[in-house]
Amino acid sequence: MADENSNTADKSGNANQLGPEVRGRGIYLLPNLFTTAALFAGFYAIVSAYNENYAGAAVAILVAMVLDGFDGRVARMTNTTSAFGAEYDSMSDMVSFGVAPAFLMYAWSLSTMRITDYGYLGWVCAFFYVACCGLRLARFNVQIGKADKRFFQGLACPSAAALIACVVWVMDDLGVPGRETEFLSVFVTLLTGLLMVSNFAYYSFKEYRASHRVPFFVAMALVLVLVFVSFDPPKVLLIGFFLYALSGPMHAAFRWIRKRNRSPLVK
Repeated sequence: MADENSNTADKSGNANQLGPEVRGRGIYLLPNLFTTAALFAGFYAIVSAYNENYAGAAVAILVAMVLDGFDGRVARMTNTTSAFGAEYDSMSDMVSFGVAPAFLMYAWSLSTMRITDYGYLGWVCAFFYVACCGLRLARFNVQIGKADKRFFQGLACPSAAALIACVVWVMDDLGVPGRETEFLSVFVTLLTGLLMVSNFAYYSFKEYRASHRVPFFVAMALVLVLVFVSFDPPKVLLIGFFLYALSGPMHAAFRWIRKRNRSPLVK
């Protein structure tokens, strides 16, 4: 960590006694490079959507998701975590996984909704998603150190953004114009927004660390997954993120049914 200024000292050379020792104002470079790259990918997705390059915008959001997964892990591995990095990461997430997917869906489909028939439903749905993303990030930040790290409360913003991106990517790959899928677009946008602010528990996969040993079959399974994805990336990724989005409500329903079956009958 490079310091821009040395510790505060008075003219006699002694440390300033008016308060605690002040550290320099530098920032950790490596993890913030990943965060900046994720922010760049999110901004590129917005520009691509504006230029009607919807497939490119969808891929950029997925790239931002991958980069976002690296910055926190790199910071922990190199012991360079900081409050600045956490705040910067949240700002980047708001752009890459809030504004970018909402604008992509709006530019591709929601903007084609005729005002005379549906009012301002298109941009209202897009804003609803952005607001839910902001609320999700704020709730996550205040729960750091308190919530169970094995689970997310509500669908994580990167997963929600990836689901929207994959829907647009698949439809664009099939040659289906956005104006023909207006109701599907509204449903997906509202659903992902609601899942983000829900109380459903989603497995975070944070128990798995790169430094830990895993069975050999796990490595083989990862290879098979990569091969499977390479056959048709947009469709396979859409299925994967859709199943993950459903895992929260399904897990809650399973727990409710099991709890109901175990409860004694009231006479």
